[in-house]
Amino acid sequence: MKNWIYPLMVVVAASCYGILSTNIKVAMSYGFTTAQAVTSQYFIGFFLAALLYALTKRRLPKLHGTKILFLSGAFTAVTGMVYSHSLNFLPASLAVVLLFQFTWIGMFLDCIVRRRRLKRLEAMSLILLFGGTILAAGILDVDLSGIPWQGWAWGLGAAFCFSAFMFINGKPVEGMDTTTRLVFVSFFAAIVVGIFQTPEILWDGTLFGEGLWVFGVLLGLFGIIAPIWLFSIAVPRVGSGLSSILSAMELPVAILASVLVLGEQLTWVQVAGIGIVLFGIILPNLYRRVPKPIETDPAPPEVL
Repeated sequence: MKNWIYPLMVVVAASCYGILSTNIKVAMSYGFTTAQAVTSQYFIGFFLAALLYALTKRRLPKLHGTKILFLSGAFTAVTGMVYSHSLNFLPASLAVVLLFQFTWIGMFLDCIVRRRRLKRLEAMSLILLFGGTILAAGILDVDLSGIPWQGWAWGLGAAFCFSAFMFINGKPVEGMDTTTRLVFVSFFAAIVVGIFQTPEILWDGTLFGEGLWVFGVLLGLFGIIAPIWLFSIAVPRVGSGLSSILSAMELPVAILASVLVLGEQLTWVQVAGIGIVLFGIILPNLYRRVPKPIETDPAPPEVL
């Protein structure tokens, strides 16, 4: 498999996350709460993962590497819960900006763990991503004076949680294939969400009687199955640092989805911000694609 496949898988996984906020907003327009939508996402996501495993493996999964799998499931669940809670204090545009601080948090975490210095192209990419995110999210028109400290805390908390998920998900579990890992990660995530969110949707008729399952299937596919499966394959090969940068693709997709589905306005400033974000994503990969000059042996001296 060519080297560009794994970065592309990270970009696709992040793009799947990008459409979640739009799906949740549509669910809210039908009268469901954010907590109900998030709970349906993780419950149905686990069901779909178990179904996929049953159809492809047809044997009971064996659990090992429990610590990594639990932490991966817990952090993906906590990210969704913390981010949705931040929306109670923040305008959506500012919440997106705070969440996307995971790009530099994840990069610096990778540098600390690997005991390496930040590369010049990586630093330039982070600067572009930060500036592009502000423009793309339309934060320049937001009044920040009345934002409570809880909003800043929850927004940055979501960024730290997502960075931790990316880092943990980059840890391989020896002897475990991707489908088995998906089952256990989604299982632990469903447990965490069930404890802290609204598990009563399973028995009070909300999930199936009121049609929440339709949104749960969409959120489960694009919020659990596709991204966790792709991240599990690609992040160990790409690295958590570069994966954090590539995952910034979530922002342009989130904005475009809100424009196409929700009918939100897209300004030229936002378009410019999206362009800057895309360039920031591509930049760290440029030096990987530039071919090295071929060294040739010096010509032998002429024989007179």
